[in-house]
Amino acid sequence: MDGRELLRSMKVFGSVEGLRTVRSAWRQRRTDAWGTPPRGAERARVPGLAEAAESAPGGGTIRFARSSLRVCVSAGGTVFWGWDGAGPLPSYALAGEAPEPDPRAALEPDTDGGWRIVSERVTVAVSRHGAVEVRTPGGLLLRRDLPPRWWEPVETGPSGSAGPSGGARWVQRSEVPADARFFGLGGRSGGLRLRDGSYGLRSTASGRGAGLGLGWGFWAGSGSVSRSGSRLGAGVEAGSRLGAGSRSGSRSGSGDVPSHLAMPVQFIVSDAGTHLVFHDNSRDGRVTLSEGEEGAGSGHDRPGACEVRMEGGPLRCWVVVGTPARVLHGWAALTGAPALPPSWALGPQHAREGSGGAAEVREAVDAYRKHGLPLSAVHLDAGHPGAGRSNGLSGLAEELREEDVRLVAADPAVRAEPGDQVHDGDRRETSGVYGLAMARTGYEGLRRLRPDERPFLLSRSGWAGVQRYGGTWAGEVPAGWPGLRASLSLVLGLGLCGVPYSGPDVEGSGPGSGSGPGAEGSPELFLRRYQLAAWLPLFRTRAGTGPGPQEPWEFGPEILEYARGALAERERLRPYFTTLARLARMTGAPYVRPVWWGTPEDRALRDCEDAFLLGDSLLVAPVLAPGADRRAVRLPRGRWYDTATGRAYEGPGQVLLDAPLSRVPVLARAGAVLPVRGEEGGPALEVWAPAAGRTGGGLVVRDTGDGWEPAEIERYQSRLVDGRVVVERVTDDGVAEAGLPVRVRGL
Repeated sequence: MDGRELLRSMKVFGSVEGLRTVRSAWRQRRTDAWGTPPRGAERARVPGLAEAAESAPGGGTIRFARSSLRVCVSAGGTVFWGWDGAGPLPSYALAGEAPEPDPRAALEPDTDGGWRIVSERVTVAVSRHGAVEVRTPGGLLLRRDLPPRWWEPVETGPSGSAGPSGGARWVQRSEVPADARFFGLGGRSGGLRLRDGSYGLRSTASGRGAGLGLGWGFWAGSGSVSRSGSRLGAGVEAGSRLGAGSRSGSRSGSGDVPSHLAMPVQFIVSDAGTHLVFHDNSRDGRVTLSEGEEGAGSGHDRPGACEVRMEGGPLRCWVVVGTPARVLHGWAALTGAPALPPSWALGPQHAREGSGGAAEVREAVDAYRKHGLPLSAVHLDAGHPGAGRSNGLSGLAEELREEDVRLVAADPAVRAEPGDQVHDGDRRETSGVYGLAMARTGYEGLRRLRPDERPFLLSRSGWAGVQRYGGTWAGEVPAGWPGLRASLSLVLGLGLCGVPYSGPDVEGSGPGSGSGPGAEGSPELFLRRYQLAAWLPLFRTRAGTGPGPQEPWEFGPEILEYARGALAERERLRPYFTTLARLARMTGAPYVRPVWWGTPEDRALRDCEDAFLLGDSLLVAPVLAPGADRRAVRLPRGRWYDTATGRAYEGPGQVLLDAPLSRVPVLARAGAVLPVRGEEGGPALEVWAPAAGRTGGGLVVRDTGDGWEPAEIERYQSRLVDGRVVVERVTDDGVAEAGLPVRVRGL
């Protein structure tokens, strides 16, 4: 970390956390240097000119003077290419075998000595120098990957004899349209939109609580738990805190901060279309981004640029093209469908630090009941007796389960002692996949232990494909008000990388607490955190052991009342969250989506980072600054209703909405049909009137419990007939009555 990056860290974290980042960087450099042989002489290499080509299903192999390139287009339109013999497998990220190639796509000669592959959804062109272009079927350029460059140890010899997993470092530079915006790279708290700068690809930790050791926790939600752990519950929380190996101060570019869950997955949106690009390489590396500029220089566009540098490993790449929904559906097909959390995991959860044991947990649950706050689970954080062990938890777990509250024990550790398995190699190869492997191990173990129940697993770290095993929580975010924006960025960014179930912890007083309106321990800040989290997939509060208020009722009766209202609305919408969870499993679409999700061609929406869509039907605009009682909200096209007042607004455009301390602005799309809890507690439909001459609709997937029972998707449509809203269920045999209580709003 040089002086400029130190200043950037200071800007992002503040002086205290910035200094922690610097110290972490020095420790990591020492750790990486230990046992890692120094680099010797290296030889630079580029592909050279194309000399021959061999056709194969879906594409083929092009041989250059000093390299070879394999290209394949799958039947679903996903593109793969790999240099120097690198194939799709083996891969940590892929869920199984590589997709079947498109039998109709073939490698054919192109102009100027190049080659191309034409398929129904995408066209790939390879120049005679080794540049790879991906275009839409209409010919619009999505990306151009320039010929790569390798630096390989001299002893491996020329012609890439080090092989696809050898020690050659490499760099891949790419160009995208001038109007393109970059997103993704895992969970990034510096902003949803990735600005110009350099981003590390190592899953790291910084700030308080970092590097606390490998963490596992088992939910003892039912059944007895023996001392030997022969019967463990169907839940686990994995905090891939890799000890010294996870503490990293990898150089942070503008807007970048160390990420607990970094992955080389970019989600790129432009007028030409949307695509995801994944460099399947788990080695340490960096991505440097630069947004383009239209009309730069003498009237010519300057394209956006991306540079991927890796410290070794294969140079292989996947590209998925289409609409945002189609892209993530293809990504889920490639890397695995997201795990479906148990039904209770969509409710409010609470984590506690302390040492009071069962009595303290019992007291906390009773306090939530006393103050009218629903509770689905209690997480025992580090410090509780038996938090990381199975002994002593069964009685408390059974007692709480009778009250529909689960117990999740977090942060048990793999003990560091002579005879613990040790990774004998370069840590820089495994920082992300280590957490991925932990998540897989926990998930598969829990499935064997409790085959009739869906496992619950949270991993603080991971890599591409971690969604197959569970979700993640946001880890540390900047203190104070910047932490709200950072939390939202993390959840949205992870969703675009295929991890739909995530959320931040809502904490009370903490380091840097004070009494001012913008201070860490202020009632307003706590409430705005609470209100934001209530609309995110994972909702979890956290009470520490430090001084100052920790729980909602400790901030006073007004804050308690408003917190109670936020949770009541979330519980009313629990059937909607259940539907979103099922749809994420089926389609890969995240619960929480950028506001441009349905209209990526809207350039103004691409730059909007302070609001989000919850499914297709709701737009949530959290309050992210102190003292605000109104806020501007940018709307996608169509009619939107303020759910608090019923007033209608027309998009696209920007509106100013009331945001009193009691709530945050939430808007519903005209025509939306949402599943909710009715007044009697059963399922019901809430319908927002469609605009005149338009129709609407929605999907409903009912709760089938915490097991593996299949769920049915119910389709509903809404229309305006003679000033009256009609809601019907759409079936294979036509339309029928809704069959559920219906509440119409917006008339």
